[in-house]
Amino acid sequence: MTSQSGVDGLLRAVREYFDLMYDSDVSRFDRVFRPTAQLHGLRDGKMRMLTAQAYREILATAPSPQSQGAPREEEVLFLDITSPTQALVKVRVRISALVYVDYLSYHRVDGEWLVSAKAFHVESNLAAAA
Repeated sequence: MTSQSGVDGLLRAVREYFDLMYDSDVSRFDRVFRPTAQLHGLRDGKMRMLTAQAYREILATAPSPQSQGAPREEEVLFLDITSPTQALVKVRVRISALVYVDYLSYHRVDGEWLVSAKAFHVESNLAAAA
């Protein structure tokens, strides 16, 4: 059983993930993603795999949703804490015109929850729908 402080810590980590997705402040990247994390998902019908470093570079160079004045939309859809050191969180997050559903695998090491893997799905493209 995970303590309430473990649950609170995981929810704080998810908030940090949402903050990073909105403001793209890569100075906080290492407080969200493990350096060994990988990201997988389909974009334009093709499987895409990114290392944590490649994703960090994308965030560092692309305009952030915040800088574009995009609305901030995010929600936790599912939270499963397997043990005091492993959890899975399903979230929906809007990044500019794209709405993603992400599965975030977290591992807790030295008291810190960090994303060790991310599977992403583009749920909708609001620009294409307009």
